[in-house]
Amino acid sequence: MSRGDKTQVLEELPAFSRQTQGGIFLAIAGPDRGESVQFRPGRPIYFGSSPECEMALSDKTVSRRHLLALWEGDTVLLRDQGSTNGTFVQGSRFKEIAIGFGAEFKLGRTVIKFLPEEEIVNPEPAEESAFGHLIGGDTKMRQLFKLMQDVATTDATVLIEGETGTGKELIAEEIHNHSHRKDGPFVVFDCGSVPRELIESALFGHVKGSFTGAIGDRRGAFADAHAGTIFLDEIGEMALDLQPSLLRVLDKKAVRRVGSNTYERIDVRVVAATNRDLRAEVAKKSFREDLYYRLAVIRLSVPPMRERGTDIPLLIEWFINRFSTAGKPLKVSPEDLNRLRRHSWPGNVRELRNTIERACLLARGEYINLDDALHEEPTPSLGIRTDLPFKEAKGQLVEMFEREYIEDLMRRHRMNLSAAAREAQIDRKHLRELIRKYDLDPRGKATDADSGE
Repeated sequence: MSRGDKTQVLEELPAFSRQTQGGIFLAIAGPDRGESVQFRPGRPIYFGSSPECEMALSDKTVSRRHLLALWEGDTVLLRDQGSTNGTFVQGSRFKEIAIGFGAEFKLGRTVIKFLPEEEIVNPEPAEESAFGHLIGGDTKMRQLFKLMQDVATTDATVLIEGETGTGKELIAEEIHNHSHRKDGPFVVFDCGSVPRELIESALFGHVKGSFTGAIGDRRGAFADAHAGTIFLDEIGEMALDLQPSLLRVLDKKAVRRVGSNTYERIDVRVVAATNRDLRAEVAKKSFREDLYYRLAVIRLSVPPMRERGTDIPLLIEWFINRFSTAGKPLKVSPEDLNRLRRHSWPGNVRELRNTIERACLLARGEYINLDDALHEEPTPSLGIRTDLPFKEAKGQLVEMFEREYIEDLMRRHRMNLSAAAREAQIDRKHLRELIRKYDLDPRGKATDADSGE
């Protein structure tokens, strides 16, 4: 697995990234804005106005040796060194405090943020075109397989990003199946399908009588996953005010049931998935930054079907072998194979799988029946697909809206990124990511009038 020479905070997200051991302290406000220092285990650093400090500040309201940062095990501690003006987190002065990635603290007029160091991971493609039940000969998929092999041997938290239907749950399951936890439970928890008022109980459990309807004790998904893996699907759908509870569980490695005063230790590997751009959600303040960093220790981006067209024949053969009801696998005519290759597959692998399954069930003779199985034209009105699961149909509709909205917006503004972002009232980075997501500016001509790009 190859790495770049320079480790840095990533602005443009690659397909695969991971956090290195350590972090960065970055001044985000005050006289020394933009100054930074690397922070590694075993190397305490001082903040202050003395030139002998590892992070020497010109801020005259900062004491000479103002603050110490050090590692104690996996915990980062900040200790005020008896400074004149004190050190503050969220407006509260402290003498010692434990912090995580995304935390901000103030000394004098200077605000400093603690960020993870992230590096691009560029694995060599695996030789095999399969990883467990995952199939793919495309280079991006075989790179994913190689990274999954390496990740599976660790207990690192993994964030899987990708469009609806790309196989994120199967990827999580294969990471579990290839890990030392494979004999333990694999628990799937869909954060978007549980009613908001019940999600804490469903995740962490509750004790009898803790709320109306709690007629008995409940363990919760984390306790059920003890000694195994919990897969938090659609993590981007979790309400903002519920996210601190999840963050505490990840940090403490213990859960407290609703209505209980005691914590229960858990040994769980966490894999999360989302079809949202969580960095954009963080920028919009709709997803906690510290939770994002806690989840994205290893970050995998799954390519959509439109970026792995060479895999279509391979996947068709796999699904036909699986869904052929007779002893002999069904065939695909050359004309049908071309139709399948030309199809846009907005529902990705899941849509292809469902199509081939229908085509096999409706087969006439020795060939699959693609005419009755492939939905090449959207239904009237909004193009809603009622033949798909609700969540998948909703995801396709949202993607259709995003594509048409951004395409028309950028055309009217002649690919001027800043002007388009102002009219749409969205962050420029988020708009740029949407343009790239839907390949609406393949020549890279989107300009930013404010920044001179």
